[in-house]
Amino acid sequence: MTATLLTGCLVLAAGCGTTPPVERASSSTPEKPPVVSEPVTTSPTKPPEAVKPTGDALNVHKVRWTKAKPVSKGRKVQLTWWSGVEPCTVLDRVKVKETSKRVTVTLYEGTGRKAKNVSCIMIAVEKTTTVTLKKALGKRKLVDGAKS
Repeated sequence: MTATLLTGCLVLAAGCGTTPPVERASSSTPEKPPVVSEPVTTSPTKPPEAVKPTGDALNVHKVRWTKAKPVSKGRKVQLTWWSGVEPCTVLDRVKVKETSKRVTVTLYEGTGRKAKNVSCIMIAVEKTTTVTLKKALGKRKLVDGAKS
């Protein structure tokens, strides 16, 4: 009796999760194509956080910016990018290289010196900074120095 009960339980357990027989799976209505979910993108609920270079970060590396907007009649450029929270991630410096045909702007980020013994959360923060050019941007091409 115990062996029969055990065998029945095993048969039931083995049958769970299997696909139904073909004759039961087919129906008179055509199958709908699978739904493909797209990543959800939303605009930030608050404006980007304005930051200034600290000049003393550790483990400095280039960071790509996502937007660049000429301001002050083209004499300045407002840059926007995604970053981490301070003091774990700070803007160290901004390098600007100007030629007659292009302006290359490179952002450098690193870990702030105040980040010792601090728990750093992994969350994206939109940041912005503004740099002054030697000459107005005009028709010169604006290039992200972190992409090259």
